[in-house]
Amino acid sequence: MSITTTAHLNFGGNAREALEFYQSVFGGHLVVITYGDFGMPKELPDADRVVWGQVAADNGFRVMAYDVPSHAGSFTTATAAATHREDGMTLTGQPFFMSVRGETAEEVGVLWDRLAEGATIVENYGPAQWAPAFGMLTDRFGVTWILDVATEYAAA
Repeated sequence: MSITTTAHLNFGGNAREALEFYQSVFGGHLVVITYGDFGMPKELPDADRVVWGQVAADNGFRVMAYDVPSHAGSFTTATAAATHREDGMTLTGQPFFMSVRGETAEEVGVLWDRLAEGATIVENYGPAQWAPAFGMLTDRFGVTWILDVATEYAAA
């Protein structure tokens, strides 16, 4: 049996913009289907919102997203403040992070630079105790990302 797991992000009206941004960062093919494409009358307020969208790239990056219908109530993206402790741990109230891992600091650094556009930096991208490079940011859409370089785990 083979399975795949893909993060599915929820937005309050800017899913298309977010997906287009992620495509500009990671490359790949963008698919966007609106509620109107699924038959909602075009004159209704949510007709142009995304009911299903995806960016899929040959490098393995894949993310899905949609816009929460406006009649479902208000939607806000929680952006809990991060706390940086003296022992090097970063604590946040985020329920999840998106993780991107590459093979070299240079290739991941390019993605970092693109994702950092309009982002709030939680931890600057650079060498870390456990990896050749690591960084954490919350992008302009409120999604928190961890970018790092893969390394062998050495048990203590």
